Amino acid sequence: MAVAPDAERVGPVDGPARLAGVELTALRNVRLLDGSLADLDLAAGEITAVRAADEKTDAGTDAGGWRLIPAAGEPHAHLDKALSAEQIEPGPQAGNDLVTAIEQWRSLVPALTSDDFADRARRAVRRYVANGITTIRTHADALLAGDPLRGVDALLGLREELSGTVTLQVCLLAGQDVPDAVIEDAIGRGIDVIGGCPHLADEPAKETSRILDHAERSGLPVDLHTDEQTTTGHLDLADLAEQVIARGMQQRVTASHCVRLGMLGHDRRGPVVDLVAKAGIGIVTLPITNLYLQGRDADGAVPRGLTAVRALLEAGVPVAAGADNLRDPFNPVGRADPFETTSLLVAAGHLRPAEALAAVTTTTRTVLGLPDAGTVPGSRADFMLVPDVPLDEVVAGSQTARVVVHGGRVLADTRVSTVLDLDPMPR
Repeated sequence: MAVAPDAERVGPVDGPARLAGVELTALRNVRLLDGSLADLDLAAGEITAVRAADEKTDAGTDAGGWRLIPAAGEPHAHLDKALSAEQIEPGPQAGNDLVTAIEQWRSLVPALTSDDFADRARRAVRRYVANGITTIRTHADALLAGDPLRGVDALLGLREELSGTVTLQVCLLAGQDVPDAVIEDAIGRGIDVIGGCPHLADEPAKETSRILDHAERSGLPVDLHTDEQTTTGHLDLADLAEQVIARGMQQRVTASHCVRLGMLGHDRRGPVVDLVAKAGIGIVTLPITNLYLQGRDADGAVPRGLTAVRALLEAGVPVAAGADNLRDPFNPVGRADPFETTSLLVAAGHLRPAEALAAVTTTTRTVLGLPDAGTVPGSRADFMLVPDVPLDEVVAGSQTARVVVHGGRVLADTRVSTVLDLDPMPR
């Protein structure tokens, strides 16, 4: 592994991209989130020292001109489905709702091989990493046609292939039609998390119990697709929280989507939010995919398709955010970019820029059960360098340079130069 050249100079943001594969041992004169300039020492994948920058340091050397932010994560991906849009025949409809997307995906499954799953997932990961995401929790369907675990196996293989460079957590996604024996088989093969979609089951509370039973027996954490509808009847999230409390499983369960919660008024929402806080459940909101899927049956006043992010944050519930799907039947667009998510959190979720950034960085690590990454001595050297611009501009994703670091090693170095000619044309 190479050591950073030229005395560990990162170089100017508009300079050449040359650091991929380099092991960083120090950063000098880098801007931190609090606005201060600092010198950092790195060793063995950790931050070992942080001190105020030497005022004599030349601002044009080392990491001058760069801002350090904690590593970004994708807390809810579907790498088994990623980039499958290229295999879908365009239809006459303007887009898919959740049910149509599920049907379209299932029509593809019989023709998909393990090699296809692995190839598309690998290509998707390259996009995530280039954009600053080095930690991914991916759900993987227990398939209803052919070998039910061939997609899971492909992602488990990719997890081992990427070990040491990208943190990949594989979560089984088991619907009500998946036998218990298949779930136990997946546990035996080494999945990291158990998941399901009780909101689509005939008896949601019973399906929640079934998944939690498997989790208790195996000791694995849980991540459930929950209330991914805009109807405001019974909330599966409330059932989940009550069961988690009764079983003593606090801090081991994640609920993703939770769209129904965002549809409730204060009187109904408050008790559920309090219950979620008591249960220690982490919440994952997924703006781009739920904005695409939800509300297609509304005739005016289309719902936003987000959970109650503000109420949850005010109750102290950890709220992480991701993109969910990437160019597949559930989301035909998406950039695999954490700043796409932060922009939507600000615009559609009304979060402040600092809150939006935390949702894709530090809080994602909390929800995924990972150690802190940042600038405190002893924390993981997982971070991203972006141009030293105001925080709201960082969250908007307009920066043209990113250096992505995982365990002190530079995984990606992107620097884009733009040349404009806007001078008036001669008359």
